[in-house]
Amino acid sequence: MTNIDPGFPVFVLCSILCKKDDFSAQIDTGFDQLKSDLWGTNNVHFHSRDIRKCEKEFQILFDLDIKRQFYERLNDCISSSDYTIIASGIKKKDYAKRYGVLNDVYSISLTFIIERTIFYLDDQDDVGDLYILAEARGKEEDKLLRDHMRKIYNRGTFYVNNQRLRERIKSFKFYKKTDNHNGLQLA
Repeated sequence: MTNIDPGFPVFVLCSILCKKDDFSAQIDTGFDQLKSDLWGTNNVHFHSRDIRKCEKEFQILFDLDIKRQFYERLNDCISSSDYTIIASGIKKKDYAKRYGVLNDVYSISLTFIIERTIFYLDDQDDVGDLYILAEARGKEEDKLLRDHMRKIYNRGTFYVNNQRLRERIKSFKFYKKTDNHNGLQLA
C-alpha cells in the first residue's frame, strides 16, 4: 500500500453469507438465467467496472432498453435472495498513518469479516458449516492470504479463539475470475 490512488482512497472487502441451498436456488439460478436471457450464455462475468463503463460484453448496455431490463432483473434477483452482507472498509491514508504502509489491508479486512461472521453465526439458529470462497488475486497474494488464514485458523484472532474458528470454518478456497462464480460476482 505504498502508492495510494487518490481516485480510490478507500479499500473495501465485501462478503456474502447465505445458506448453500438458498445460494443455488436464488443467486446462482437467477444470475445464470439473466446471463442466458441477455447474452445467450451464462459464461458472462459480472464485473462492476465493466458494467459501469459498458465495456467488453456489457457494450450491449448502450442500448437503454437492454440496460433497463438488465438492472431491473439484476436488482430483482439480488433483492429477492436471502443473504447477509458483512463488509470492511479502510481509509487507506488514515490507516497508513496509524499503522504504516507495510500492513496488508486485505488480511486485516478478511480477519475483521471472519470475526464478524463468527459473531453473526453465534446469534443464528440452524447454522451449518462455513465455507469461505475468495477471489484469487495472484500467486503471491493468494499465498500470503492462505498463510494468513492458516495463522488465524491455528492461533485465533484477538476476538475469536482458534477453537471457535475451527468449529465453524470447514474450508477456504480461491476461485479465479474466469471460474465465473456467481457468489463472488455478487460480493
